[in-house]
Amino acid sequence: MSLSPPAVVARLRAAGCVFAEDEARLLAGAARTPAALDALVERRAAGEPLEHVLGWAEFRGLRVAVDAGVFVPRPRTEFLVEQAIALAAPGTVAVDLCCGTGALGAALVAAVPGTELHAADLDPAAVACARRNLPAGRVHEGDLYEPLPPDLRGRIGLLLANVPYVPTGEIGLLPAEARLHEARLALDGGADGLDVLRRVAAGAPGWLAPGGHLLFETSDRQVPPALEAVARHGLAPRVARSDEWAATVIIATHPR
Repeated sequence: MSLSPPAVVARLRAAGCVFAEDEARLLAGAARTPAALDALVERRAAGEPLEHVLGWAEFRGLRVAVDAGVFVPRPRTEFLVEQAIALAAPGTVAVDLCCGTGALGAALVAAVPGTELHAADLDPAAVACARRNLPAGRVHEGDLYEPLPPDLRGRIGLLLANVPYVPTGEIGLLPAEARLHEARLALDGGADGLDVLRRVAAGAPGWLAPGGHLLFETSDRQVPPALEAVARHGLAPRVARSDEWAATVIIATHPR
């Protein structure tokens, strides 16, 4: 016997889903049959992220495909995209590095038509997912800058790097939805959370155009060492914060 709508809400609430009514509505909309709905509800009740169960996440008004195991774009990261949009112009060359689903790049292109966008990620599952959200020929698989077309060197106006920044020792403190269902390489930033960022900062001057910008998200307590990391490579950083999004973004500019 399939679950009735009130039973779906009750099952989700019992599993700890705070927004059980909203989730029940979304799951019902994704299921073609009562049996399919039951299966989706059980996956969600077992702790799988809602976005993985649905197969998509909403990000800055877009419906972004999210495959199982791939990092789910966080709402707070919309603040990073807003900072990038403020710096962009039609024809800007942009790269979504550590792209995951490609949500940041997709949102930037939607807001600034004419952007020449490329994206890259090391995780094959993330790359496959990003190729569903972005032009497949512009999504590259490999480690940071390594897979990017060489002709992008010195031409990138906006480098959006959603680097992992959770310290290794704090991975176990993450919510189970992230800890158990997202790729560790999308979360683990090394001992102090800044290992990947340091590598991105070291390579950025060779890829950014004069006056180009590197943008990345970090935590408030990581701001001082993150600023030092980018300044060490000749980039001029500033900090943007949003209380509304509880987000901290560093914008580091290559000198002209």
